[in-house]
Amino acid sequence: MVQLLKVHGSQNKFFILDQTTLEHQLTDPELVALTKQITDPEKGLLHGADGLLVVNHSDHPGVTAQMRVINADGSEASMCGNGIRAVARYVAEKEHQNEFKIETMKADLKVAKHQPFADGVPAYAAEISPVSFDKKALPFDNLGGERIVDEYVPELAPGLKFTSIAVPNPHLIAFMDKETITGPLLGELGSYLNSDNPYYSDGVNVNFATILGKNKLFVRTFERGVGYTNACGTGMSATSLAFALTHPDMADLNTPITVYNPGGMVQTIVHFDNHQYWIELIGNATVTHKIDVDEQALHDADVSAQNATITKTEEQSAYEQMVNSLPKTVQVDVKE
Repeated sequence: MVQLLKVHGSQNKFFILDQTTLEHQLTDPELVALTKQITDPEKGLLHGADGLLVVNHSDHPGVTAQMRVINADGSEASMCGNGIRAVARYVAEKEHQNEFKIETMKADLKVAKHQPFADGVPAYAAEISPVSFDKKALPFDNLGGERIVDEYVPELAPGLKFTSIAVPNPHLIAFMDKETITGPLLGELGSYLNSDNPYYSDGVNVNFATILGKNKLFVRTFERGVGYTNACGTGMSATSLAFALTHPDMADLNTPITVYNPGGMVQTIVHFDNHQYWIELIGNATVTHKIDVDEQALHDADVSAQNATITKTEEQSAYEQMVNSLPKTVQVDVKE
């Protein structure tokens, strides 16, 4: 028997699979098939999830583990800010380390245990980098320039200024009022830019944000490979950087920014060191269920409540108690 975990950061839900515990690692096609099976919201395990976080050994010097991110549609993301916090907690408890590095597709990133957000709500901090504004890193084309920073882009939507940043996941960001952020535009634009379109050939995560006050934001994300999500860690990080760049009177560098989202809240800190930006993302790392299953079921993409032993933790109730204590900002339905 092997164990999967169901976890979340700001209700951005995942399963964790530690391949170092398996007799035989899954092939890439098997990982894709398993991800699609267990994350399906209707037929999947525990009402599905946004993706699968795969833990592997890393051969990079000074790095404790590798993380791969398989989205619900089977595509692979270069990074996941909410996911890396959950993996950081798993690896920290397994290896008895509080600070270390995790290998991701584009970079080895620093993670660290953080003081809990509330009783029973463990929190971890993760480095989000590298950052690029170059259109080749995103990539985009046919939008009239080499980069998009606080610009009107009429091809995308009228009346909104956009910023596009790779962190390294590609993000498109716009700031707006509460009426626009809760309306249909995010879904329409996100769906368009993540299907066949002349602008973002690989798709893009679309983030709409409302400024709530000094160093305070609400962010809603349509995630590439997922759709509407309760929170996107790299999206909130990229939006925080865009906030600091385009509204410097409202957002400070090297200072915690409180970022609310449909699933809860995180903190970000935007840094500028040696002419490079990076973001520190701090938030919950909650384990909701432990799933014991025969390894062959993973290879067969056949994990269900019928052939697994599922143990529910008490952490979700503590998390919900924390969320209920937060200020009511922008009202958006939480994705179950």
